[in-house]
Amino acid sequence: MASLNDICQELVNDVTDALGAAVVDLDSGLLLSVSHNVPYFTQSYLDAVAAAAVDMFRGKTVSNVENLIADQRGDGDVRRLIQEVQMSTEKTYHFMSIVPGKQNALLVLITGRKANLGMGWASLRNALPKVAPLCP
Repeated sequence: MASLNDICQELVNDVTDALGAAVVDLDSGLLLSVSHNVPYFTQSYLDAVAAAAVDMFRGKTVSNVENLIADQRGDGDVRRLIQEVQMSTEKTYHFMSIVPGKQNALLVLITGRKANLGMGWASLRNALPKVAPLCP
């Protein structure tokens, strides 16, 4: 059976212009796995990107909105509503998805702008079922 590191490496190898892939624990913000081919992706850089991903999915503002939606519906059941995010910077695309059945695990793929968006999403979604059994 492949490890999380193997799956991340496979993502980086399979997607044109891929820079890195990681699995992030949304409870702690820790990187469960990471693979990349960029020299400046230091540990502190990777930790900062992981923290930013946690904010996007579990940050205070996001939690406030989820609470408001639950109140509006009147069911009192606060759920994690954000499942996927695509973010673009001047030179990169970031594809992020909650791992199915593991609501506190996030799979992230970062590519350069030469990457095909459909291929990025297809590759990320194809990796999700492989990642799920390996996440806590």
